[in-house]
Amino acid sequence: MPLVPMRQILDEAAKGGYGVGAFNVNNMEQIQAIMEAANDTDSPVIIQASRGALKYSKMIYLKKLMEAAVEEYPQIPVAMHLDHGNSVETCLQAIELGFTSVMIDGSLDESGKKPNKYEQNVAVTKKVVELAHPLGVTVEGELGCLGGIEDGHGAGLSTEEVNTHLTDPKQAEEFVALTGVDALAVAIGTSHGAYKSGRVDPKTGEVLPPVLAMDRIHEIHERMPNCHMVMHGSSSVPPELTNEVNAHHAVQRVDGDPAKLRFMGKVFNLHDALDMAAFLMTLTTQNRMPGTQGVPLEQIADGIRHGVRKVNVDTDSRLAITGAILRVFAESPGKFDPRDYLKPAREAAYKVYVERMKAFGQAGHARDYAPMTLGDMKAVYGK
Repeated sequence: MPLVPMRQILDEAAKGGYGVGAFNVNNMEQIQAIMEAANDTDSPVIIQASRGALKYSKMIYLKKLMEAAVEEYPQIPVAMHLDHGNSVETCLQAIELGFTSVMIDGSLDESGKKPNKYEQNVAVTKKVVELAHPLGVTVEGELGCLGGIEDGHGAGLSTEEVNTHLTDPKQAEEFVALTGVDALAVAIGTSHGAYKSGRVDPKTGEVLPPVLAMDRIHEIHERMPNCHMVMHGSSSVPPELTNEVNAHHAVQRVDGDPAKLRFMGKVFNLHDALDMAAFLMTLTTQNRMPGTQGVPLEQIADGIRHGVRKVNVDTDSRLAITGAILRVFAESPGKFDPRDYLKPAREAAYKVYVERMKAFGQAGHARDYAPMTLGDMKAVYGK
């Protein structure tokens, strides 16, 4: 099965009332984990790459990996999507590379760091639609700005600033009509990365989940029941993933002496009671990722019930991969074969993908429909 247009995957998700995970990739192991999870859960899937990922993989390698993925699992509908394209040129480059869907993020200027005016967003988004649709390629646009920075992309807005850049439902209706986009990324208070909230419990100091403007999703769905909405920055950042990262920093022997360990830049002599106590305290309290917080799955489910069809997830798989690699280095510091740590990393990512595919409702829907080609979609757009 060739790569399918993302529009078909979203249309079918709307018919079935479920969401589809859009998972970011940078390497072979991530693609393999996603495809194995999609196969085992019988899920359609969206695999996406940011500009940073394309630069890292040198583009052609990622293209060939995707060709291998669809060849190995011909029964799984897969769309290849450009995440956060910053210009018309970037989107065209992805289309030429074989992507079946592109996002033009006209909410920010081409640097990806400064909010655009609404009129500029409309103009660049419409231009990409005019170029992509005649080729059968799906287009996602964005209205409003997210917080956080991903792969060097993002305005890095504070929680307060994000709240002033949320998507206006009435303007969203106009934006979709003017541009003709297939999917609309909405800003409702989510952020890229593992730190999605600036809220803190005043009594306990615990970081609380972000307050999301779900009412905006509800209103957009009421105004445009057929609009496919997209939730960006939707990793849930569960504590078990961050705990795994925090718990397994590499412990190294010093000069081959089993009683002398180097951990967190310090050397501890385990024959010394004070050093032993200090080592245990450092081991159990060190937290390199304080204040992490994600989007609760319950809120994502609420969005899916109200028109969200694409759910972007990246941070969760990154955390799973990093935690698995750190565990190998901590438990077997002498390991140096990349396969020794990339295999468990792939397995950890696989578990995340399976959990999200089930939670979003896409599991079991891979064979609900006959896949379309870009040629088929050209005809749909031409009507």
